[in-house]
Amino acid sequence: MVTSEYERRIAARFAGFDQDGNGYIDREDFMAAAKALLAEFGTAARSDRGQALYVGAEAFWQGMAGIADRDGDQRITREEFVTGALKRLRDNPERFAEIARPFLHAALAVADTTGDGAVGVENTARVLQVLGVGGDVAAEAAAQLDTDGDGRIGEEDVVSAFARYFTVPE
Repeated sequence: MVTSEYERRIAARFAGFDQDGNGYIDREDFMAAAKALLAEFGTAARSDRGQALYVGAEAFWQGMAGIADRDGDQRITREEFVTGALKRLRDNPERFAEIARPFLHAALAVADTTGDGAVGVENTARVLQVLGVGGDVAAEAAAQLDTDGDGRIGEEDVVSAFARYFTVPE
């Protein structure tokens, strides 16, 4: 049962990972997110960037499963997700960033249409939308990540913001 405000917020994050809405998070959700990102940016799955994204998605899934899949069935229920966040991530958001980094790095490389190692605000919003964030919220979040106002967002900004969002403190 979800009781605290923190638990309610973490439980709400579950839907962002449950890409197919079947009530649990599994490897297919991560692969679906990768496939959707590749389609959004017109990147071939067999390209170096495409393969890196799938490898990053697998690494992210393995890290999440290691934290949250308590019964070993290769599915993370909402309860397991909340419990994993409460017991393993709340006091160590850097751990979440570590397991998310390979996927986020590869996702940013796919969205980096100029090849300069940073992603424009608009493309960052597109990534967020593909991952299930609503249009207005995605645009606002992407704009906030551009702390220096140059229109470009680097990997460290994205990784730390992602970790904060999914391990939001009480």
